[in-house]
Amino acid sequence: MKRWIIAASIMIALFPTTLLGISANPAGPAPESGVNRGVVQLETERAAGTSVRISEDLANIIDDGATRRVLPVVGQGALQNLTDLKLLRGIDMAILQGDVLDYARQQDLFPGIEYWATYITKLYNEEFHLLARQDIETVADLANKNVKVDLRGAGTAITAGRLFELLKIPVIMTNDDQEVALEKLRKGDIAAIAFVAGKPAPIFRTLTGNDRLHFLAIPLNPTVTAAYVRSQLTPADYPGLVANDQPVDTVAVEAVLLAANLQQRSERYRNLVNFVEAFFAGFQSLLEPGHHPKWREVNIYAELSGWRRFPPAEQWLQRNPQVMATPNLEDLRAIFARFLDERQKAIGSAPLSQQEKDKLFGQFEVWQKNQAR
Repeated sequence: MKRWIIAASIMIALFPTTLLGISANPAGPAPESGVNRGVVQLETERAAGTSVRISEDLANIIDDGATRRVLPVVGQGALQNLTDLKLLRGIDMAILQGDVLDYARQQDLFPGIEYWATYITKLYNEEFHLLARQDIETVADLANKNVKVDLRGAGTAITAGRLFELLKIPVIMTNDDQEVALEKLRKGDIAAIAFVAGKPAPIFRTLTGNDRLHFLAIPLNPTVTAAYVRSQLTPADYPGLVANDQPVDTVAVEAVLLAANLQQRSERYRNLVNFVEAFFAGFQSLLEPGHHPKWREVNIYAELSGWRRFPPAEQWLQRNPQVMATPNLEDLRAIFARFLDERQKAIGSAPLSQQEKDKLFGQFEVWQKNQAR
C-alpha cells in the first residue's frame, strides 16, 4: 500500500492535473484581466447615509458579468471623498453634496477644483435632519448648546455650519460618529444631532415617541431658501417621530455624482465612459419597484450651476434628448399636491382642500395635453 501511494505521488508530480483530467478549481481560476475588465470604483458617503444603497442599485444594473462592474467604496466624509477622487489610486467616481463642492471652491481647499472636478449628473436631494431632546422646542433654543454634526469634514458638518450661520444661531458644533451621537442624545448628554441624508434615513427609522426625541423645524426665511431647497419630513418618512398632519419643515441639498480627472484614452477613462453610457441607457429601470425611492427625484438632464459636466456624459445627453422617464400619474399627482402645499404656506394662505387640489390637477392635465400638441 505504501509503495502504491509513493507511485501515485510521483505520477501527480510528473503530470499536470489538467492532463489527468483533474482540476483543483472546477470553475477554473479567473484570469486577472477578466476580473478587472470594466471595473469602476465609486466612493460613497458613510454607511449611515443614503448613497451606499444608491451605489448598490447602480452596481446591480451596471454589472453585466463580463465587461462592466461597479465597485462601491464607503468613504470617510465629503472632504475626504474629494481628496480621494483627486489623489487616491483607483477611485473613479464619488457621491457628495453640492454645497460641499461650493464650500471647497470658496475656501480654496483644492486649488483649481473647478477645472478638474466634473459631474456626471445631479442625483437626489438629501434632507437636513435636526433631531433634539424633547425640552428643545425650536432651533433658537439650541443657542450656545452642544450639537453633534457628524465627523470633521463630513458633508453634515459643512451644511450645518452654513445653515446655523444663515439662521444667526450660535451653536457649539462638535464632531462624533452618528451612532455614538444618537446614544449621547438619548442619554441627554447633548442637545441635538444634525444629519444630512436622503429621507428616510435608516438611523432614525426605528425611533419612537418613547425615545423622547423629535425633529426641529428649520425656519424657511428668504435667506435660507435662497441657499437651499425647501423640503419636509413627514409621518410617512418617520412614523415614530412625526405626528400625522404635522410635517416638519426643513431644507435639502442635492447629491452629485462626480467623475475623476482621468487621462483620455486610458483604460480607466474608457471604463468610466462605458459606465456612463450603461447608467444613462438603463436609468429608467432604476425607477421601478425594488430600487431606492430617491431615484424618482433624479433628472439626469438637470445641470449643476457653476460646474462642468463630464464631457462623455454631456455628449450622451445631447445624442439622446428624449430618454427621461415621465412620472406615473400618481407620482405626478403627489408632486403637484406638494407644490400646492408649499406654495400656500409660502404666501401665508390656508391649505387647499383635497377637492380643490384635484380640480387644479385636472386643469393642469388639460394644459399639459395642449402643450404636447
